[in-house]
Amino acid sequence: MAKKILIKIDNITLEGELNDTITSEIIWDNLPLEAVGNLWGDEVYFRTDISIKAKDRPTNTVEIGDIAFWPPETALCIFYGKTPISTDNEIKPASSVIVVGKVKSNLNLLKNINENCEIKVIKNEPVAPKRPPVLPQQEYYDLNDTEYIDNDTQNL
Repeated sequence: MAKKILIKIDNITLEGELNDTITSEIIWDNLPLEAVGNLWGDEVYFRTDISIKAKDRPTNTVEIGDIAFWPPETALCIFYGKTPISTDNEIKPASSVIVVGKVKSNLNLLKNINENCEIKVIKNEPVAPKRPPVLPQQEYYDLNDTEYIDNDTQNL
């Protein structure tokens, strides 16, 4: 089942989806996350309290829109363009990361964010509508109904 998330960066809200890795499962279980974001080229990242030993395969290259966990800094990263060490053909994080998801919204919205931006990542689960309580079924009698016979008073 897809694990949908909302990423709020200052006044921007992006939709994302976590993949089916052990690391993304741990992140999902720790949502919501709130922090102050840092910029490194066209990457925004923020530290978390999540400590994960690499259980999934790390990578030294990412794609635009990737959401990744950076184990040495216990940080979550969002790549929306090139970093300072990227090449013409590859987007490179500072060191190995574990890709945990993908942003599904327009990444151009991130081109105007600033250092020290407020970031919040939350689960984007549908909220079930509240149903009225089910009351036990009761019998009602019309006291004006002449057909009604009260068995307790019939023998009086």
